Amino acid sequence: MQSKQILAQNQRIERITATTLVVGVDIAKERHVAQAMNFRGIVLTSRALAFANTRAEFEQFVARLRDIQMAHGMTDVVVGMESTGHYWFALAHWLQDQGITVVIVNPATTKRNKENRDNSPSKSDPKDAIVIAEVVTRGYYTLYERSEWQFHQLRVLVASRERWVQERSRARNRIIRWVDIWFPELTQVFPDLFTDRALATLTHFPTPAQVRVLTPDTMVDVWRRYMARAAGARGLRCAQALQEAAARSIGETVGLDDARWELQHLLVSYRHAYQVVEETDTRLEALLAKIPCAPLLRSVGIPTSETAAILAFGGDLRQLAHGDQLLRKAGLNLAERTSGKYKGHIKLAKRG
Repeated sequence: MQSKQILAQNQRIERITATTLVVGVDIAKERHVAQAMNFRGIVLTSRALAFANTRAEFEQFVARLRDIQMAHGMTDVVVGMESTGHYWFALAHWLQDQGITVVIVNPATTKRNKENRDNSPSKSDPKDAIVIAEVVTRGYYTLYERSEWQFHQLRVLVASRERWVQERSRARNRIIRWVDIWFPELTQVFPDLFTDRALATLTHFPTPAQVRVLTPDTMVDVWRRYMARAAGARGLRCAQALQEAAARSIGETVGLDDARWELQHLLVSYRHAYQVVEETDTRLEALLAKIPCAPLLRSVGIPTSETAAILAFGGDLRQLAHGDQLLRKAGLNLAERTSGKYKGHIKLAKRG
């Protein structure tokens, strides 16, 4: 380990003193389980503390911790939990509002240490809570601090954008599959099926049978509803090429009514996802304008969506002393395996 990492680890260990009550919480959707121990790893609870994800039981949980503190003469409380899913947000924020220190433990660290105490691969909520608390006493944790409201909003928008981009990709792929089955020659006329002209075609006359009964002028009139320059020589050439493709089409001809019904719903899904992504990008632009370190990232050519993702999950870059800290947080730092004369390959750690 590098000297700076060793120093940081020592500081985290020194943070846990003889007067510190260390609490590990195994997070769940409905009921959490906690165990308490001292800095030496001695469990101070006769049985696990189970409490529901409600304010009333949060208050009972803290009251029980205060009783344990008084019984053992402790003046400080540190609560550790894994940052998995979203179920820990409510508890972590509520504890911070009560003035209790909250730390985050990497689930990979918990998994590697779960057999230390009993040499058994068994798993249970009380055991997991003990393992989390034990990991905290050895300094393997990260202090949890709420980010400023701009970065919180960024995380919400970036996560939402990612989901809608996936929805848009799914709709695109299903539309492409539909075309491959019912009108495979359409891609010869429109290599990109998601231009305005191609989408208008898919909306109003997506099958070869529909195209065959239309004239080029009729097609151009439909395209005019969706684009400013639908006519002209290019528009007529597209219409004629579309008629020729329909005349020689080998697409499926059975079940066209249901196929058209399916396509219309796919197009609605695609357009909705596309619109949401565009709206999200607009909101990201406005939010990034309020973040001081955003212009620095954008000045080197990083697009809006990538800039938002870096700041959403990297936090305020002004708090970092070196760029390597951001790489380590993202799991992009280098890891090397050496032993004696053996020199292993250097690769990405992939552990944020």
